[in-house]
Amino acid sequence: MTTYNRREFIRTSSAAVLSGAVAASFGGPCFSQDALGEAQIAMRLGLVTYNWGKDWDLPTVIANCSATRFEGVELRSTHKHGVEITLDQAARKEVAKRFADSDVELVGLGSACDYHSPDPAELKANIEETKAFVRLCHDLGGGGVKVRPNGLPEEVPVAKTLEQIGRALHEVAEFGADHGVAIRVEVHGRGTSELPHMKTIMDHADHENAYVCWNCNAQDLQGDGLEHNFRLVAEKINTVHIHDLRGDQYPWNLLFSLLKGQKFSGWTLLEDGAVPENIVAAMHENRKLWEQLAG
Repeated sequence: MTTYNRREFIRTSSAAVLSGAVAASFGGPCFSQDALGEAQIAMRLGLVTYNWGKDWDLPTVIANCSATRFEGVELRSTHKHGVEITLDQAARKEVAKRFADSDVELVGLGSACDYHSPDPAELKANIEETKAFVRLCHDLGGGGVKVRPNGLPEEVPVAKTLEQIGRALHEVAEFGADHGVAIRVEVHGRGTSELPHMKTIMDHADHENAYVCWNCNAQDLQGDGLEHNFRLVAEKINTVHIHDLRGDQYPWNLLFSLLKGQKFSGWTLLEDGAVPENIVAAMHENRKLWEQLAG
């Protein structure tokens, strides 16, 4: 399986315009296009620092990903790596250089920003915080910022909340596009993790720079099943959060078959709340299993 780092990908495919205004080098659509020709790439494996890397500083994150052939990382906010919106410009340049000097790519930043609150002040604060993450991601050379819906307030009609989330996403996606940073909406939260609701949110967002982060939830299997739910948002999937592949808690073979059927060429990022005793060994094992699924 051929893989490319960021610099190789930009060099081989700079002439190919992917759907939307945001190029793939800035985290745009991750489905292979005919225009890429020989530059088509397979999906790639990375890590989310939640929870396996939450106690690692940044040099350790990069070293462990490199040693286990995890090609990229999504840095979840509040973890020991310390890459936060409070970093000054000197610190941002240092972080960017660390990644540039390594063989590990900064896939993006994982924020906890959400847009479901009926409180206008709280909603505005989350939108502004997202914009701060976009600026940080741009300064670091990352591809995108992960955001999320996080529930459906009981006192508000569902349709109204879904529209509010979508409109907020449109605003931050537009801002992200101006900075070359994708907005990746994690399928997350009570009610909002149901794929029909996620599709409605994305319909309201209605922006080429608003994408879906597939999250491998139990809710994916509800209703008409995984394949039907996957198809609801398939063309907008930009990243995929997988879990420990050594478990059978999710139909991994079917998911990867669907991804390959879509010619998905983006990031599958391991994110798991249960922390193994030997994380690096578990990463090695997951790399082998991933190669079997993705090959």
